[in-house]
Amino acid sequence: MAKPDLVGLVVQDMAQALKFYRLIGLEISTEMDAEDHVEFRTEGGFRLTWDTVDLVKRFHPHWKPAEGHRMGLAFLCEDPEEVDRLYSRITDAGYVGVRPPWAAFWGQRYAIVQDADGNLVDLFAWMNTPEP
Repeated sequence: MAKPDLVGLVVQDMAQALKFYRLIGLEISTEMDAEDHVEFRTEGGFRLTWDTVDLVKRFHPHWKPAEGHRMGLAFLCEDPEEVDRLYSRITDAGYVGVRPPWAAFWGQRYAIVQDADGNLVDLFAWMNTPEP
């Protein structure tokens, strides 16, 4: 079986894209802002990558952006208060808040924001320890 290894995002402006993800807490050097390809690796080895439209069109000349929200990213926060803090930090920086933090019926503190390219990004934390 193939195992999930990375999620790749195509971005219009690398610096703006990375600025958003730094607000969430990803440690990505500002030296990467001018690159066409950037990778972030989690402690578990999973990768989140960003590629500029120009780079993607070099190897896939007929690439077109998807319509609608076909993929979402979700970031697990340390606690419910962190969901609120991140939502405020992100929206105070001028990014779109799609849904302010709320107590979701499935037991999580949840919020939805948009990154610089309009991708939906969920922020969540368990309000109680989840069942195994």
